[in-house]
Amino acid sequence: MSSKPLFVLVCSEDHEKIQMAAMIASVAAVSERPVRVFISMGAIYAFKAGLSDEERYKGGRFSGLLKEKRAPDALQLFKQGKELGEMSMYACSMALDVLGWDETDLFENLFDGAMGLTKYLSDAEEGQIIVL
Repeated sequence: MSSKPLFVLVCSEDHEKIQMAAMIASVAAVSERPVRVFISMGAIYAFKAGLSDEERYKGGRFSGLLKEKRAPDALQLFKQGKELGEMSMYACSMALDVLGWDETDLFENLFDGAMGLTKYLSDAEEGQIIVL
């Protein structure tokens, strides 16, 4: 039985929301559900190459606990989801343009390319979408 794809749109720079997106996406992918992740707006900052955890993650009290307790890193969860399941990740082409970045500015071996929001939303009509 084929599952409807899960589309996870991440636009918040809050560590807690990025962490939740990574957990949802990776669990769905390893549970044999196709997942398509779209990273845009403030969230894109967390995916910049070469950042330390302190530079990468901004958030509230729970963010501090995630760091203190050494919870699995969000970017590593996304990577595991890609390795163990059917997951694709796309950077928002508009966000990259606004920042003057290209795909080489992003965390290595995580993204499948850049995509526009119109295309992503068109593709998302075939499944379920979650926005964080």
